[in-house]
Amino acid sequence: MRPPTGAETLDPDQDEIITLAEVRRLVAVCERCDLYKHATQVVMGEGREDTRLVLVGEQPGDQEDRQGRPFVGPAGRLLDRCLQDAELDRDACYLTNAVKHFKFERRGKRRIHERPNAGEVQACKWWLDRELKIIKPELVVALGATAVQALLGRGVGVMKQRGQVLPGPDGLQILVTVHPSYLLRIPDSDMAARARSAFIEDLRKVHAILAKRVQAR
Repeated sequence: MRPPTGAETLDPDQDEIITLAEVRRLVAVCERCDLYKHATQVVMGEGREDTRLVLVGEQPGDQEDRQGRPFVGPAGRLLDRCLQDAELDRDACYLTNAVKHFKFERRGKRRIHERPNAGEVQACKWWLDRELKIIKPELVVALGATAVQALLGRGVGVMKQRGQVLPGPDGLQILVTVHPSYLLRIPDSDMAARARSAFIEDLRKVHAILAKRVQAR
């Protein structure tokens, strides 16, 4: 049996971790699942600790794994453009992933994204829970099915529920939408343009949702 990591010696029900800097220090040596064995490095979330808005994706991709930052590859660049179109400032948000290590299948020199399984998502949920507990966002945008699964503890039909706000644990409000990588996989240009417009409309709902949260205080 391998020795416990720093994370595994902590009781998830206790409040030892109180800052994102501490989460970042501990997650860097995480061995809660086997994905650390092949990834280049852990990819922690980044952004403002005092934000009202958190965006959660699936896992780091190839570029994120190499650079150690979330959403810097093709899907991340598309997300940046869509956030701008929705009049949302990336620098005012916190961006993270349900799983912090890149899972991939090697094909020659290429590393092809492989979807994390339920056990890997559950193992990494420990870190996502810490991030959300520290930030206490008023709204979380779930980008795709894996993010929804991690946040709700159950799967939902993303295409059926997209644009809707679902109640999550501990009072979290979760806006469901697609992952930007979905938009990149649509081969037909007209369909891709319509899908991108729908994604931007989902993101635009953030303004009204946060405004209602202010009024409800």
